[in-house]
Parts: sequence; C-alpha cells; structure tokens
Amino acid sequence: MNIFFRGVLLLAAAALVGESLEFIVNMILARQLGELGLGHYMSIFPTVILIIIIASLELPISISKFVAEKEEKQHYSMLKHATKLTLILTAAMIIIAIFVLPFIPVFNSYHPLVRWLMVLLIPLISLTSIARGFFMGKQQMGKLAFSNLFRKFAQLILLAGIYQLFSFDRETAILIALATFVGSELVVFVYLFTAYLLQFRKMKYQMNQNLSAGEVTKSLLAVTIPTTGLRLFHAFTNAVQPFLIKYSLTLTGLSDVAATEQFGLLAGVAITIGFFPAFIAHSLLVVLIPTVSEATAKKDVDTLKMLLIRIMKITAAYGFPAVIIFLLFSEKLTVMFFHSASAAIYLELLWPSFLFTFFLIPLQAYLIGLGLITTAFIQSVWSTIISFFLMYILGSQPSFGMHGVIIGMNAGSVLLMLLHYFSVCKAIGITFWLGARNNFQE
Repeated sequence: MNIFFRGVLLLAAAALVGESLEFIVNMILARQLGELGLGHYMSIFPTVILIIIIASLELPISISKFVAEKEEKQHYSMLKHATKLTLILTAAMIIIAIFVLPFIPVFNSYHPLVRWLMVLLIPLISLTSIARGFFMGKQQMGKLAFSNLFRKFAQLILLAGIYQLFSFDRETAILIALATFVGSELVVFVYLFTAYLLQFRKMKYQMNQNLSAGEVTKSLLAVTIPTTGLRLFHAFTNAVQPFLIKYSLTLTGLSDVAATEQFGLLAGVAITIGFFPAFIAHSLLVVLIPTVSEATAKKDVDTLKMLLIRIMKITAAYGFPAVIIFLLFSEKLTVMFFHSASAAIYLELLWPSFLFTFFLIPLQAYLIGLGLITTAFIQSVWSTIISFFLMYILGSQPSFGMHGVIIGMNAGSVLLMLLHYFSVCKAIGITFWLGARNNFQE
C-alpha cells in the first residue's frame, strides 16, 4: 500500500508541473492562433488522440497487467514476444496510414504535412508503449513521471521558441503546434525506450522461464483488444463530438465561424481550466491498474475494498474544492489565463462534468484491473448515446444553444460515473455507501 501511495504522489507531483506547463502551452496557442484557429486546432486534436490510441494498441495496460500478475521469471520472455508483435503491427499500421490518411476528409482543411506528422507519430507511440507498460507493471513510477515532464517541457520550449522567432499564417501555425506535439513524443520515446532497453538487457542474464509466442500473444490480446475497443470508442466519440457540437450550433442560426469560435472557447478555455485537477485522477489510474490487477489475481478482497474507499476519499478531497473555485472565480480564471470573459459561463455550467469525471477516471482503472473491460465498454456506449442525443436535441434549439450542449455533456459524465461505481461496488462486494455487503465476485 505504501508503494501505491508513493507512486500516486510522485505521479501527481510531476503531473501538477506538467499540467501547469500544458496550461501555458494552451495560453500560447490561444494567443497565437486566435479563437478561430484555436477552434480548428481543438477540432483536429481528438483525431490525433485517436491515432495515438490505435498506435499504442493499449500495450501499457496489457503489459502492466501481465507484469503485475505473473512471476518475474516470465517477464523477459513476454517482453521479447511483445516487442516482436509490436514491430509487426507497427509496420502494418504505417503502411495502412500512408494509403488511408490521404482519403480522410478531416485533414482536408489543414496543411498537407499534418498527415505525415501522423505517420511519424505511429512508431514513436507504439514502441514507447512497451516501455511504459513495463514500468507501470513494475511500479517504477518515477520514470513515467519524468517522461511526462520531459514531454511538456519539450513541447513548451519548442512551441514558444518557434512562435517567438517566426511569424506564420493560421494554417502553418496549426501545423507548427502539431509538429511540436510530435517532437515532444520523440523526446519521451528516446528517454523511456532507452531506460527500458537497459533493464531488458539485464533481465536476459537472470533465471527466466520461456513462454510460447502464442501464449503471450493470447494473454496480451485478451486485454489489448477489449481495452483498445474501449479507448477507440472514447477517441472516436471525442473526434466526432466537435463536429456534432458545431453542427448543432449552426442549426440555431449561428454561422460556421461563430460556431467554431464558441467551440474554441468551450474546449480551449473552459475545459482546459476545468480538467486541470484531473492530473490527480490520471495519476491514480496509472497506479491503480497494476495494483488492482495484482490484488485481483491474489483474490485479496480486503485490499480491493480499502483501495476503493481511499480513492473515493482522495477524489472528494480535491474534487469538491476544485469545482467550488470554478464556480466562485470563473471569470477571474478565464480572464487571467486566456483573456476571455466569454468562456466563464461555460466553466460554471460544466462543473458536474468535471467533478464526476474526476471520480470516473480511477473507477475505469478499477474495472480494467478487475477484468471487467467489457462492462466498462457497454456502459460507455450507453452513456455516450444519451449524451450525444441530448447535445444534439438541446444544442440545436435556439433557446439553449451551447447551454444545451453542456447539459448533454454533464448528463453523460454523471451517468457513466454512476454506472462504473455500481459495477465496481457489486464486483468487490461493497455497498453504495462503501460498507461491506457480500463476497468478491470473480
């Protein structure tokens, strides 16, 4: 348990610095690109995240679960087979991307080189995922924390330096913003994969148990396929969401430019501020997956129950004060960091989405660790359908507009968090009020 909390504190401290740097990056983007340019950047970024998820194959989760659940003597053989599998799949994805990306219409409004940046991103993410999964499973959170800091520092330095030295039109400025993001991933790859190779070579000379390629592939894919499906669904809906929001707003009579500007304020200002405290939730997620996986493999019910109670208390301890601050100082925050008072009302209205997402993120990690990935996927589908339906119906009404979109976003977050919470409580034998109920359900 001490290792768990040390890992959370280390990741949270690094993430706090990283999120602060991310905040500065978004401030630079907002000032350099303007409201319209920021709207275009925020519209393409979910597609970038979708490519990252496909490229990662969710190996950080599947490898970390394997490392946490299996004996150490099996790790070397597993990693050797996982690396070969990743190289084959990465080569296939690069070939597919080269032929498919030119025909994806979402890139038509951007600089032609953006497509090639996405191709370059694939091997960086794929190979880094192996190292990230290994260090997660071994609970060497220091390397993950430092890699996150390196990424943010690299992106900030590159972005600020290039924008300071040169002047660009809007299309090229967006290209530069995406290029600095890819450059920061290159820095992470060099650091993490080098550290991974050093440990991998040491493991070669230890007492190891050979595993068959089929056995390792089956074990990894049993986690990778459903988890990738879940992440792809989230990424796909996040990629569709900007266009759904802007289309709904145009039905109220807004022009395309005005709808894009409003979305830029929502995603680039209000959501950036509101999800700032989520670095704690993501830190919990990274540490929870191997911890819950190990406890589940050992059928350590007491640890599972105690962990759930503690993460709910930790989330409440920072989540409630955060949303109170957003409600009381919304205009001061948006003006201070983004020189925009218009986004203050969005920040205020989105508080349920922020608060329930803080709880939702570690609960999703719990479901993955418990092996209930299919449950998480089904619940995500239902909550997204309801959320999108409300966003479209209410957002397209002139009397609601963006306020209707926000109601739909809030509804989706609240529903999904409650579904995940009830599922976790039922699986580990605990009541809604965190009291003991029954035995652990395998």
